[in-house]
Amino acid sequence: MGLKELTPQERSDALEKAAKARAVRAAAKERLKRGEVSVAELISSGATDDAIARMRVVELLEALPGIGPVRAAGIMAEIGIAGSRRIRGLGIHQARALVDFMDTQQSV
Repeated sequence: MGLKELTPQERSDALEKAAKARAVRAAAKERLKRGEVSVAELISSGATDDAIARMRVVELLEALPGIGPVRAAGIMAEIGIAGSRRIRGLGIHQARALVDFMDTQQSV
């Protein structure tokens, strides 16, 4: 079964919604990079903001200063988070482990 054909208006609305979600995620990553928001605050905002909830955890980590793709993958492997996991998909223990890990790394 294929996807439902969208009308031009529905397609336009969907594209606009996607662009707004990307802008929200980009702004959140920029705030994280500048230190205006913590990892814990960003994860908790995913409970109310659908755009943030759909951000991949690896993108969140790579937005932090000094963390690139390899280090982000290592952190996720150490904590036990799959590479495809999104913020919404984090379990309580995974979210707590990620926040605790980042807090200990920033205090070192």
